[in-house]
Formats: sequence, C-alpha cells, structure tokens
Amino acid sequence: MSPADEAKPARGLRDLDDIEAVFSALGHATRRHILQVLAARNGTLTAGELATRFSHSWPTTTRHLGVLTEAGLVSVASAGRERHYRLERQRLGDVLALWLGSVGFDLHTTGQDSEPEPSEGTR
Repeated sequence: MSPADEAKPARGLRDLDDIEAVFSALGHATRRHILQVLAARNGTLTAGELATRFSHSWPTTTRHLGVLTEAGLVSVASAGRERHYRLERQRLGDVLALWLGSVGFDLHTTGQDSEPEPSEGTR
C-alpha cells in the first residue's frame, strides 16, 4: 500500500463523510431554497441573480453558498467579473441514493409487495 493510499480514509468512511457533508448542507432552509432556485433556473445563476432572490445580506448568502460548495452540491466558475453558481445534481443524487440504500430503501421499489395479496374469494 502506498503512503497516498494510507492517507485516504476507507470507502465506508468516505461515504459517511459525504453523507454528513450533504445532510449538514441540506440542514438549513436557505440552503435548500438556493438549490431549489438553481434547479428551477436550469441549474446555473450568477451571484447577482442569486442575491436578488434572497432577502438577507449578500455575506449571508455567500456563507450559505460556501457550505453548499464545500459539500459539492454547488460549483462556482468565474467568467470575467461574474461568478456563476451551478447545481451539482449528480452529486446530490448520488449521496441521497447512497444514504437511502444504507437504510434499506430501494429507489426502484414501487411501494407494493412483489406478489399481490390473495383476494377474499381466492383464499
């Protein structure tokens, strides 16, 4: 095993860290709202466009965007003087699926048993 491999946490621990980061980020209503706004606007908005959608100060908005960026739920790219924030849908879906699977929820489950219950007349 190389020294670089020894420094990496095991996959299960990385998964737990990912779940913790994403759920911590989703733990605040403003951050969930930012994700919903980005999703409704084709996944990308500039900093200025985001600022106009929230009633609190810009430093508060940037703190929330920082948490979302740290969790990998939002990425940011500079274009000239603008910063474009983009929703990372795949990251959100991957981590939610990971967590749901860890608690025994199958995303392909329809909510019905695989075999129908016999009706009164067939028992």
